[in-house]
Amino acid sequence: MTPKRIGIGILSFAHGHIHSYARTLAGFDDAKLIACWDHDTARGMAGAESYGIPFVSDLEDLLGRSDIDCVIVTTETNRHADTAIAALEAGKGVLLEKPMATTLQDCDRIIEAVNRTGQWFSMAFHTRVDPQNVAMRDLVRSGSVGRLGFVRRRHSLSLLFNKGFVEGPTRWHLSPEANVGMFFDASVHALDWLYWTVGEPPVTVMAEIDNVLTDVAPDDTGAAVLRFPSGLMATLLTSSVCLAGENTTEIYGDEGVIIQNHGDGPSTAVRPEGAIGVKLYQQQKAHLGWQDLGLPLAPSQGHRIADLTRPFVDAFSRGETLCSATEGRVSVATALACYESAATGRRVTIPL
Repeated sequence: MTPKRIGIGILSFAHGHIHSYARTLAGFDDAKLIACWDHDTARGMAGAESYGIPFVSDLEDLLGRSDIDCVIVTTETNRHADTAIAALEAGKGVLLEKPMATTLQDCDRIIEAVNRTGQWFSMAFHTRVDPQNVAMRDLVRSGSVGRLGFVRRRHSLSLLFNKGFVEGPTRWHLSPEANVGMFFDASVHALDWLYWTVGEPPVTVMAEIDNVLTDVAPDDTGAAVLRFPSGLMATLLTSSVCLAGENTTEIYGDEGVIIQNHGDGPSTAVRPEGAIGVKLYQQQKAHLGWQDLGLPLAPSQGHRIADLTRPFVDAFSRGETLCSATEGRVSVATALACYESAATGRRVTIPL
């Protein structure tokens, strides 16, 4: 008997990541794009034409289709909660684009709906399935670098130098109502990675967030110092005006060090030939020097985003999640605390 193909619906083409997911899904034999909806009719119809699927103008009608098992919610961020909850209540699984929501109240509404309906739910954090990030987490969790003392992570972009992004259909990212700010939109990747990797959420933060090179968005750059219950200190840099980079991650323990190079957009786009992805130094193997873990580098940031698609389909098929709703709330709470710290000039306790 031929296994049933998972029927997938698209709820909005607002977020550009949906195009990476949709193009990849088109090549799967165990999943199929069925139909799409968008509150922006013109945008929705254009997306439908691109992927050869019908556009459904009424959200309730799309969610009522029996051939759709799961939906990908890629609306504007402030529409995430209402859209995801409608899908959950209609009996559909939900893959929700990041950030989870613009407020903790909306995060809590989503969590309540997931718990009440029992439907499958996952946040769409591609960092959790990237081979380099998985390897670093495994090294940390296995004690390969001993007790952690300090972590530095960057997740940066060059988007605000891109006229098409600033003036095109993705310009909703620049709206404080729809998306809070560019630091908020991008920092949740790094903040979720930190939480997922070290195994505990941060408890306090001091941050600076502002426009340093542009004035088209609420902010273009932010830096944060985070403290964890274990005593771990971490710094985060998120910038939307970063043209190039190299060291994306540095992890320092009392028995070793992990360095990740070329792990975000700017550092992936501009890199030397023979670049090393992840390298490890261990005190007990000092004679080896830096150990190249031999992990391949993603051809582009777009490939990293698209590479979430296969794990998403597999996780849905197995009834597992890549990032739960409760976990998704942590990065939002932390990012919002960063904004409070930047606005008040003081250390802020993170409302977890």
